[in-house]
Amino acid sequence: MTGRRRAVTVVGIGDDGCKGLTSRALDAVAAAGWLVGGERQLAFFPQFGGERIVLKDGLGAALDRVAAIAADSNVCVLASGDPMFFGVGALVVNRLGAEHVEVIPQPSSVQWAFARAGLKWDDAALLSLHGRSRQGLLTRLKRHAKVAVLTDPENSPPRLAEHLRAHGETGWQAWVCENLAGPGERVRRFTIAELAAAEDVGPLNVLLLVREDASWRPPPAISFLHEDAFAKRMPKKGLITKREVRLLSLAALSIRPDSVVWDIGAGSGSVAIEAALLAPAGRVYAVEVDPEGVAICGDNLRAHAVDNVTVIAGRAPDALADLESPDAIFVGGSKGSMAEIIQVGLARLNPGGRLVANAITLENAAEAYQAIRAHGLLPEVMLLQISRGEPLGPAVTSGPGAGGPRYLRYEALNPIQIFAVTKPAGGQAGQP
Repeated sequence: MTGRRRAVTVVGIGDDGCKGLTSRALDAVAAAGWLVGGERQLAFFPQFGGERIVLKDGLGAALDRVAAIAADSNVCVLASGDPMFFGVGALVVNRLGAEHVEVIPQPSSVQWAFARAGLKWDDAALLSLHGRSRQGLLTRLKRHAKVAVLTDPENSPPRLAEHLRAHGETGWQAWVCENLAGPGERVRRFTIAELAAAEDVGPLNVLLLVREDASWRPPPAISFLHEDAFAKRMPKKGLITKREVRLLSLAALSIRPDSVVWDIGAGSGSVAIEAALLAPAGRVYAVEVDPEGVAICGDNLRAHAVDNVTVIAGRAPDALADLESPDAIFVGGSKGSMAEIIQVGLARLNPGGRLVANAITLENAAEAYQAIRAHGLLPEVMLLQISRGEPLGPAVTSGPGAGGPRYLRYEALNPIQIFAVTKPAGGQAGQP
């Protein structure tokens, strides 16, 4: 940056107002002809003699006005904490250009929170639920031991704690840090149960979550859970996707962290749950027509504390009509509508997305292959034949291996045919 003052200066300010500002920040305010900010921030400068612009709902019009004024006058924009940390700083820079904007940050609310709690934060994850849905919070927490959460009235600390408690995620210590660096500052430590019952948490706060188990380590991206880890329809035990098949099918889907995924014929939800773990910032729709399967899928989501999956009760392809367009589609069950599901799926799939269909019967396999070829695409095809070692004969009663099986034999699982295809980035797949 050159020594010349830029037309617009964005100044970070805390709840302590002018007391926490550096001389450089105070000079920027004093040199400005216009002062821009929220009502609470502007109130810190009653002595300012220039013009004021109050930021309210919608920043677009205000930024247009700032751009026009900056051509002839110095403008100072006030922002909370660090303006480049979930603040208006990036909006100002994007609108006016970095060469015209200087940013003078204050410590962010997250920095203040960890400092007040006495916790280091170079190993912490940052999540913002301010103005956002809390869907997926639990899934994202699975990979972290320490998290700072920016909240809002809809996603208040007690509501978030209740969400964790309802899914059995109680192994956390929570710090609620209110009115940081201001006159009403308060930092309190809670268990999840205590925080869920709290009724006196103020609106200006940062929530810190730290796992109680110091030996905790993040799980693998794909859990590779045995099918017995999921509740399933009985006596239809064999209908759940076996873990080896699930692993290869998920690999073929090429799921990204923010992918939107359809799991059609979700059954127990095992594929949907693993897909959700691969896409913690994405969304998964588990489509299932069987009422018992819908209920079991919901039970498994709660048991595995995965909250970025939405269960859709209905029959595909009709049940797909109102879903957001996917980046990946898994077809695990079709109820005789394989061709129609593939046609709708390829039409709705985002360019570059992947469709994977599993088939057990020759008829389903033929229908899947022909449906994909009808769209001018050649699928990758795999015939998967898996045999697992199973105990045979009486258990060993003494010596090495006592209590284990005397012999092992192979038991074959049903062969599975896997079809995978990528929708061309510029193609017209979906119009047979």
